[in-house]
Amino acid sequence: MEQPVDADSRTELKVPQEPKVPQELWWSVLLEGIIAIIVGIFLLYEPIATTILLIQILAIFWLVEGIFSVIRALVFTKDGKWKLLSGILSIIAGAVILMYPVISPYIVLRLLIIFIGILALVNGAVIITSALKGGGWGTGILGALTIVLGLLLLTNSLAGVIILPWIFGVFFVIGGIGAVIWGIKMRT
Repeated sequence: MEQPVDADSRTELKVPQEPKVPQELWWSVLLEGIIAIIVGIFLLYEPIATTILLIQILAIFWLVEGIFSVIRALVFTKDGKWKLLSGILSIIAGAVILMYPVISPYIVLRLLIIFIGILALVNGAVIITSALKGGGWGTGILGALTIVLGLLLLTNSLAGVIILPWIFGVFFVIGGIGAVIWGIKMRT
């Protein structure tokens, strides 16, 4: 026997709406895209000088951030030892990079290549593990290729350092074009 359905007791199915993007932020996305395209073009056209400039900007950021971290660690004592250590390391890294502007981009990029190589090895092992648990041959091949990439980067990090600015340049240009298109779409 069916119960009578009261109009107030029914639950309505609500269709999720698209997330609303604030219209006033379209210009910041557009500006970010334009800056990314410009930096990407500079990295593709003049990779050495642009990389040196970007590493110098990074060094200034680390130096300033380190100073603020040390001040925060001394003023606010909760977890102060870690903030102090982080601040001191940031100050040292920023100062060393600014003192040696020619060699520091090579060292920073080499460390980045080593980090990416280690990350590729770990990700490749995780992907192969997933393939062995039923992920399929395609997943296994992807994991093996990721491990090979990691080994290549770790055994020949100089080649990675030489090619990395161009890779970043391509990604900046593509990402910048996407951000410009998204910013224009946000405005309309």
